[in-house]
Amino acid sequence: MHPDITSNPIIDRLPAKLKQYIKPQDYERYTAQDHALWRYVMRKNIKHLQHVAHESYLEGLDKTGITIERIPSMYGMNRILQDIGWAAVAVDGLIPSDAFMEFQAYNTLVIASDIRQLDHIEYTPTPDIIHESAGHAPILANREYAEYLRRFGQIGSKAISSALDDELYEAVRTLSILKEHPSSSRSSIIEAEEKVTALQGQITTLSEMTQMRNLHWWTVEYGLIGTIQDYKQYGAGLLSSIGESKWCMTDEVTKIPYTIEAAQQNFDVTKPQPQLFVTPDFAHLNLVLEEFAESLSLRKGGLSGLKKLIASKGLGTIELSTGLQISGTFTKVIEDDNSRNGIAYFQTSGETVLAYRDQQMTGHGRLDHPNGIGSPLGYLKGYNLAIEDMSPKDLAAYDIHEGKRILLEFESGVKVEGRVITGARNIFGKIQAVYFEECLVTYQRELLFTPDMGVYCMAVCKDITSAYAGPADDESFDLIHHQVSDDSPITVSDQEAKALELFGRAKSYIKKDNITDDELSKLEKDYLSTEPTNWLLGLEIIEVAIKFNNYSTIIRLKDHLNLLANDNKEISHLINEGLEMIEGEALLATSLD
Repeated sequence: MHPDITSNPIIDRLPAKLKQYIKPQDYERYTAQDHALWRYVMRKNIKHLQHVAHESYLEGLDKTGITIERIPSMYGMNRILQDIGWAAVAVDGLIPSDAFMEFQAYNTLVIASDIRQLDHIEYTPTPDIIHESAGHAPILANREYAEYLRRFGQIGSKAISSALDDELYEAVRTLSILKEHPSSSRSSIIEAEEKVTALQGQITTLSEMTQMRNLHWWTVEYGLIGTIQDYKQYGAGLLSSIGESKWCMTDEVTKIPYTIEAAQQNFDVTKPQPQLFVTPDFAHLNLVLEEFAESLSLRKGGLSGLKKLIASKGLGTIELSTGLQISGTFTKVIEDDNSRNGIAYFQTSGETVLAYRDQQMTGHGRLDHPNGIGSPLGYLKGYNLAIEDMSPKDLAAYDIHEGKRILLEFESGVKVEGRVITGARNIFGKIQAVYFEECLVTYQRELLFTPDMGVYCMAVCKDITSAYAGPADDESFDLIHHQVSDDSPITVSDQEAKALELFGRAKSYIKKDNITDDELSKLEKDYLSTEPTNWLLGLEIIEVAIKFNNYSTIIRLKDHLNLLANDNKEISHLINEGLEMIEGEALLATSLD
């Protein structure tokens, strides 16, 4: 983890594979315009959310230390979140879904530290600090919701992806970076959008991870709570989006009771949502989550789970009925109707690890199994007692002895012939593995293992009880592969530099007790001559003028902004609502005085 990151006990216990995504917030990179944008969104949101947000959100704003005036710092948020058992870390933009969810499992909120551009002030498909901190963090103050988020992370991080999911993630990440980078060309964005659309069109069946993402989207991101007729917002996407937070309260957005069916409902991150799901309470979220978890390979295992791991082409784990865990890239399964579980044989390729209770077993690391592991499953032909349940007396009765050459024939037809070296049992006495030398493994006429391949490690089990993404023991594989994106300073044009300087000047004036009329007049003049289309800067200067009772500047700039609003309908509501907000606050301050 980067040395400039301020940690705490919750962050300290994160595994290295998650810490690789964490980067310093670099608070000094935020410009005066960034802070002005944050301030505008937060003032407007909080005024609106007082009426439409779940009560836990408004209570949580105070508890999480998030203020209207300034972009929050990770240090300050962590100091306060620690009191409710959570932490926050800045991460490198859009990170893989399994990592995102596993952070939640460790009670850690991931926050993309970048902030959206002014052109995307109402909504951006790219994670940013407004969405992550102002949207996600406050609702964590509700303990039942926070537990849902943690539990979702535990389960979701084990969901199996498809190979297409991983390709789509890379395409979406590229698009999100391009959309928020000021120097991106329109053609590069269009090309990236077309690639995302093409990949989405190739999806014919929803992977476990895709279904988990759907549930996450319709609850954590875009959830409503209450009844179909009377509901509040709790999803971070709504709480951090000025436009969509308002639009979702209209009849144009269909409201649907939240059930497990939401897992089948895909979403388009680039568009407002045409329908939303309403949960009666936060406890119901956990009920649906548990119902859905029962359908996952994590809990079902079996042939279907093994086939999903093979299709994913990624690192995964199966847990056998003996508790033995095999982690690697699964590439083959032989199906057979004669076997009670439908599986005759499975195979991994490349580095493979054996573990028990999520701990790598001694002598069974990647270097011990560099070429994978293959093993038959099920019962021996003519035997009612599974190998895993055989006691030393049973082995003797079946004439299975160390040092003796034996032939084991399984119900599926798989044959294992070799000299027994030894076996391994778990703490409950179940046989987990048998080791052979000079071993030949066959299925019908297919050679599965030959004597020249060395010692044969036969995993013993009746069935596969669980199958999930990732390794059983995180430390057993090299999972550090993420390259942090370039954080070198962004080159700004002379005009952009002037705008930043004007924002900085306005910010400094609002903090002062006194400024001269000449200073305000020059600020107004510089704005109108160099940045007249920057409506947010105009609002900032009006605030300065209101503070120092310079009515002529107020009138001139209001007229200017009204002209901008009339000329550009896309920003007219932003300008008008900004003016109403500023004048309303000024009137309130005057009445209080």
